[in-house]
Amino acid sequence: QVQLIESGGGLVQPGGSLRLSCEVSGRTLGSFAMGWFRQVPGKEREMVAIISWSGRTTYHTDPVKGRFTISKDNADNTMYLQMNNLEPGDTAVYYCAAKPAALHTVVAVATQYAYWGQGTQVTVSS
Repeated sequence: QVQLIESGGGLVQPGGSLRLSCEVSGRTLGSFAMGWFRQVPGKEREMVAIISWSGRTTYHTDPVKGRFTISKDNADNTMYLQMNNLEPGDTAVYYCAAKPAALHTVVAVATQYAYWGQGTQVTVSS
């Protein structure tokens, strides 16, 4: 069984920064496509950024492009989301997700992910 353990959320003022972490533990043989998603009450979960297990392939959605950066440390099986210049519209619960996939593959559809973290609240407010 694969577990995803998230950390790093919190309250920050507009223009501030946060870094989210997602540690992959358990039966991690093989490679995974991974991603960050976010959700606000009453809305569907939306993709923020995705990355291949190798880290070679990444994609950021337009609302966060240039402000957020997804990355992965292969040494400790941890994925990160560096969030800079945060805006009130970024307020949401952020989830990390993983799906068994080929080394350089990314997956954009939330329903295709097999494993999810517990979620971490990010609140951007003055």
